[in-house]
Amino acid sequence: MTDTAPSAADALDGKIDRGRRIALVVLCAGMLMIILDATIVNVALPSMQSDLRFSQSSLAWVVNAYLIAFGGLLLLAGRLGDLIGRKRIFMTGLTVFTSASLMCGLRRASRC
Repeated sequence: MTDTAPSAADALDGKIDRGRRIALVVLCAGMLMIILDATIVNVALPSMQSDLRFSQSSLAWVVNAYLIAFGGLLLLAGRLGDLIGRKRIFMTGLTVFTSASLMCGLRRASRC
């Protein structure tokens, strides 16, 4: 019986599991985007409160609505990933998120 386990020298040289390292970086970047998105919602709460004249309880509903929508879309994307393919759904979501963020960043703030 031959042992196909990688040696420690191969693992240190980086010859093994390059794909796993790339996947780890992509997943970490995805988690960063999720955390950054939730942080942006929380940072925007004070300006939402002053501009829209929301009460504290209304601000709680803003956060809850965001989390409910996020959770629902996460379930939908997971199911679509099972049906269509995880990589295709991930790349589509990343493209939509990046383009929406770019459009929001390039939009000029209008003052009344």
